[in-house]
Amino acid sequence: MKRIALYHLETLLVIARLGTFHAAAERLGTTQPAISARIREMEAQLGIAIFRREGRRMVLTARGRQLVQDCEPLWAQFESVLMRPGEFGGAVGVVRVGSGEIAAASVLPDFVSEVERSMPGVTLEVEIDLTARMLQQLLGGTSDMVFLAGPVAAPGLHTAPIGNVPLAWLAGSKGAQRLQDGEAPRVWSLPHNSPLNMITRDSLTARSIAPATFATCNNVRTMIDILMAGEGVAVLPLTMVGEELAGGDLREVWPRPERRIEFEVAIRSNEADPVIRELFERAGRFAMPEPA
Repeated sequence: MKRIALYHLETLLVIARLGTFHAAAERLGTTQPAISARIREMEAQLGIAIFRREGRRMVLTARGRQLVQDCEPLWAQFESVLMRPGEFGGAVGVVRVGSGEIAAASVLPDFVSEVERSMPGVTLEVEIDLTARMLQQLLGGTSDMVFLAGPVAAPGLHTAPIGNVPLAWLAGSKGAQRLQDGEAPRVWSLPHNSPLNMITRDSLTARSIAPATFATCNNVRTMIDILMAGEGVAVLPLTMVGEELAGGDLREVWPRPERRIEFEVAIRSNEADPVIRELFERAGRFAMPEPA
């Protein structure tokens, strides 16, 4: 009888999901040579080649793909037996979470606090990035769950809405004064693939405004500092500028855009890890807070 340990199957399925031996080693808290040794042991026991080398990459063979396909539902069922609903307090592991900057400044802190309180054995690795890159990382297996601007409709994703954020046209004192003097605005926004960029351009078009310049920055916090120090104007989320508005460092210069930025939490649609699915369900219950 062929003898395969549970950690062999776990290793195989984690490699298949994350795509590389290196990523699997990080997830499982071991080394890449140890991962390679486990795969060699499996291949020796089963008498088949599970992976083959293509250049610098190791890819599943046809037999390897079939093995993953057959074992995934068995492993998910096994984990479900060990992790009954309501028993996630003892869950352990590392979960990689991607988040946009706006979500990170609003809903993410409360979510992290809830996970630390109720699932102390789960370690979150949070990375802040733009929506387009987060989607690539999620679909590529280097992230497990992401908070992003939506709505997002992509094959292979399972999403849940978590609310929206109101926006306003803001400027610092210099920028506001130049607008009052009739000068064409110097507009700032996130890069072109951001929903905030699209809303900014649509709002300019609706108001028939031709900006003197349209500059981009991939960091909202930096844009806020630019406006306070310089002459620009930007559409910004009100959830991130409460103190600046209250202190007079920023002021609203035009009527607010009608559109808001919608936010979602997303995982892969074929995600089988019960801990990640539980975190997804919990994240869907957190709503973006309204600005004070």
